[in-house]
Amino acid sequence: MNGSQTVTQKLLALFILTAAIWLPNEYLPDPGKIFASETGAAADRAAAVGKPAPDFSLTDIKGKTWKLKDLKGKVVVLEWFNHGCPFVKKHYDSGNMQALQKAYTKKGVTWLSICSSAPGKQGSASSEEHARTFSSKDGAPTAVLIDADGKVGMAYGAKTTPHMFIVGKDGKLLYAGAIDDKRSPDPEDVKTSKNYVKAALDEILAGKPVSNSSTKSYGCSVKY
Repeated sequence: MNGSQTVTQKLLALFILTAAIWLPNEYLPDPGKIFASETGAAADRAAAVGKPAPDFSLTDIKGKTWKLKDLKGKVVVLEWFNHGCPFVKKHYDSGNMQALQKAYTKKGVTWLSICSSAPGKQGSASSEEHARTFSSKDGAPTAVLIDADGKVGMAYGAKTTPHMFIVGKDGKLLYAGAIDDKRSPDPEDVKTSKNYVKAALDEILAGKPVSNSSTKSYGCSVKY
């Protein structure tokens, strides 16, 4: 990083700090977008399809610790969510996300729903609140994990909610991207969409290579 970049980032940081004093949260710029970045670029490289998925250790809403390395031998889905996001609501209000969770956990897939919203940001909630929300929506992930400091989300390069990742039995990342091809918040679009996650899981469970292993995710920005 050269000197001019350093000065620019310092000025931006000063602007954000000043704005934080005077403006409500909803008017503040997203630092993750402004400082988009070396951190983001490194995260994308770390989570490259075909390479070992970044290991992590996170606690779920029941107090259990989950480590990716302990799930070797299983297919693992990572679903980034924020129930305040209209794109997440699309897939839960239509029943699409729950249907996937139920269908594939029955087939032995481990489904981990991850919230990387920072405290005070949209989507952040207590364990009890998350539990109530998933219960009210009839959600059926294997576990709901809290990533309040955003380290795991950044390690994977999770940019949106939803953002979907599939890790194979050997620990390599086999899919990364959108849940489907209809980039809208309308639940009706689920009916006519091509579900990338379903297609990838079907191929993986059948022992086939994933034909479409990387797509561009869509949704709300992750509230780091």
